[in-house]
Amino acid sequence: MPGTVGIEEGRFGASQRRTPALTDFEISQARKGHPPLILRIVAFGIFFFPSSMVLGGLGAAGTVPLLLSAGLFVLWAVSSLLGLHDPVGFRHPGRLALVALIVASCLSYIGLVSGWTGGSTPVVRASADRWLILLAASAGLVLVTAERVRTITDALVLVRALLAGGVFCCLVAVAQFYFRVNPMEWVQSAMPGFTYNGGDTAFQARGALVRVSGSTFHSIELAVVAAMLLPLSIWRGLYDPAGRKWVHWLGTALLVFAVASTVSRSGVLGLAVGTLTLLPFLPRGARRWLGMVFPVVLAALFLTVPGLVSTISASVTADESDPSISNRTNNYPRVAAMFEERPIFGTGPGNYIPQNAVFILDNQYLNTAVTLGIVGLLAVVLYLLLPGLAAVQAARVARSESLKCLAGAIAAAGMVAGVCSLGFDSLSFPVFALVYPLVVGLGGAVWILVKRESKLPATAGRSGSQTDVSPTDPTPRNGDY
Repeated sequence: MPGTVGIEEGRFGASQRRTPALTDFEISQARKGHPPLILRIVAFGIFFFPSSMVLGGLGAAGTVPLLLSAGLFVLWAVSSLLGLHDPVGFRHPGRLALVALIVASCLSYIGLVSGWTGGSTPVVRASADRWLILLAASAGLVLVTAERVRTITDALVLVRALLAGGVFCCLVAVAQFYFRVNPMEWVQSAMPGFTYNGGDTAFQARGALVRVSGSTFHSIELAVVAAMLLPLSIWRGLYDPAGRKWVHWLGTALLVFAVASTVSRSGVLGLAVGTLTLLPFLPRGARRWLGMVFPVVLAALFLTVPGLVSTISASVTADESDPSISNRTNNYPRVAAMFEERPIFGTGPGNYIPQNAVFILDNQYLNTAVTLGIVGLLAVVLYLLLPGLAAVQAARVARSESLKCLAGAIAAAGMVAGVCSLGFDSLSFPVFALVYPLVVGLGGAVWILVKRESKLPATAGRSGSQTDVSPTDPTPRNGDY
């Protein structure tokens, strides 16, 4: 694959390298070298621990998932500084996009605290600090995932943890939708030492339905995140050799229900983008199966969710008389004026605090243009689109069936995130903001796996069987994070 996917392997020193190997291209049910336990805890905890519960004095940055993710970054940095591992060789497009966003944010932050951009108040600086903490947490997830997911089995183990959190979120949405109770309040009451910081909206009326948010902050966030996880759930259902298949597919069905329960245009868009991206990389039999099952799933949704058809139809066909649409379009002139005032580095990270709901931009790219300027906007475009496009390229050139499908699922998740960020300020939502770096990290791991696969004999991995690509690098030393 030289010339198509230029991926560098990670290295622990030249004397420790060995030739890439492929052992039967099978996903093993149990093997050593799984991703770190803390990474799997974070993947599940993003959905389990309420983002509205914070440690006193830390504000919105004091949530359990955010603190654990930032801790991962600290462990990665210390491990690198002490020479316990060499991160330089783990190159992938997602890391490039992450670095671009960090650099752009730091430049804008310097402009804010130095007074260049104006409006530097304690509230604004606190918001900027939270943004930098989020970037550190995102970096921890991206870097550790890409460097520690070294086989397709490792990826499966991490995806299981992520989907377990997603299923928990969907079960909360089921309870909210049908019984009008919010189980997240029970979790909140079982977190001593934490205080309620607000911001979450469990129920919201829309048309003939009350849409719900599960364990996320908002119904739109639930819709987009569920649409991101759906391709990964399909891949897991096809290739996971452990557990019962009906349980795996039940989780997939719950994700579809979660999207429907939000009655969100962003959810419908996410389903369309994810399906179209994943479809070419599914095995032929799975494509036929999907074509048969999809109408049945739609019929089941319409039967079990009264008023779904009329509400979704009204939402999708709405024009500018719809307040949610007119709100967005009315903000365009204001955004243009703010951008023209400070076009290079913006007003500073977090330096856009809407006075009321009418001024919420509901578009991550517009929000970035105001706060980080053109430099930050280009970086956010890279961050939200490049990893998904890179995963598409990796899926195109992957030889083994399961690796190709995994890359396609990650590409679908990434493209859903990038496209749906046009409809809401995605990085302001705590669950999306931490799920997406995991997707970027998985994309980096797959990028590296595909390169390693290319070093094997041309006949390897073409049998269509499930695959497990052995890493180039040896097992890390005990001091490695």
